[in-house]
Amino acid sequence: MNARSYTMIHDDGFEPDAVLLVASAGLLLLGMVMLTSASLSIGESELGQPFFYLGRQSIFLLLGFVAALFFVVVPTIVWERSGLMLMIVALLLLTVVLLPGIGHEVNGSTRWLRLGPIGLQVSEPARLLIIMYLAGYIVRHRAELNERFTGFLKPMLFVALACVMLLAEPDFGAATVLVITALGLLFVGGVRIRDFAVLLVPVVSGLAALAISSPYRMRRLTGFLNPWGDPYDSGFQLTQSLIAFGRGEWFGVGLGNSVQKLFYLPEAHTDFVFAVLAEELGFVGAAFTIVLFAVLVWRALCLGRRAAFAGCDFQAFLATGIGIWLGMQAAINIGVNMGLLPTKGLTLPMLSYGGSSLLVTCACIGVLLRIDYEVSQFCHPAARKIRHPS
Repeated sequence: MNARSYTMIHDDGFEPDAVLLVASAGLLLLGMVMLTSASLSIGESELGQPFFYLGRQSIFLLLGFVAALFFVVVPTIVWERSGLMLMIVALLLLTVVLLPGIGHEVNGSTRWLRLGPIGLQVSEPARLLIIMYLAGYIVRHRAELNERFTGFLKPMLFVALACVMLLAEPDFGAATVLVITALGLLFVGGVRIRDFAVLLVPVVSGLAALAISSPYRMRRLTGFLNPWGDPYDSGFQLTQSLIAFGRGEWFGVGLGNSVQKLFYLPEAHTDFVFAVLAEELGFVGAAFTIVLFAVLVWRALCLGRRAAFAGCDFQAFLATGIGIWLGMQAAINIGVNMGLLPTKGLTLPMLSYGGSSLLVTCACIGVLLRIDYEVSQFCHPAARKIRHPS
């Protein structure tokens, strides 16, 4: 049977990837528990409702399950055939949010669209749509991508346009993750090393110029090198995060007993929820969380490898792109919390408070499960051995 005949629905005893499901469920459950702990004081003081953030996150979790189910049901060939349209929709989302009177501003950044009582951070769905476009582009233009610089340049022009719009919001962190994910995916797709280097140099130079041109960005990028030099201003957030890590020691101070979340650590329930986790659950809890993320990314990359063996090229690159994206975002957020990277304003997937991030991450899990199903049903026998080695 042709591996790309995905519209045929039958089940030959298919079993979803249990490891992928367990890792995802573990992160979602851990996220709800830590969000509740980190947001109780903030909800009480700001809104008089200690469980306000938990309630909103629960709504988005339910919507995330619906989104995951939707992507499990829809054949991936639909997204493969809609590649250019997906990119156009992504660019439209990033454009609309910048229009006066439409985009919603929070903390000086215009990143959200108001959809009734719900706010949608457009960079989240836009990244998934762009990854889908890039996966399809690699399949359609594999020869040009492998042999000519123009094959690499054309998709990166779309990515660059998206990054310009993200920087206009401004959202430097989202732009960084998008560029890294796109470069990683195209590199896996077969871009020549010399072409990669030719484009990588101006990209890095451009990002560096953007950082240097803005005193605010420069302070955020360099403040992590010595946060104790200005612990009450530029280094305040990081010093409070490091104090949380120090208090956690091996086994933590106990769930719910964090002191740093009590208005010492800014954004304790969003960007710095991992610091609260480390304080309450200690090194053991933090390490366990990192292992869960590593397992999730590993299963996504393994799924990409299985799909490649099956001859399902689009599915292979889509799974790989999602794995790179989730892995890079988690690594950057955790690195920021630990003082290893400059502050980026990125959420930790499935743990931080943020409905858009949770919704789109659940959708990504649904995409991975759909790919797992298609590869298992229509794959070459060699691909089955990769999943079930003898």
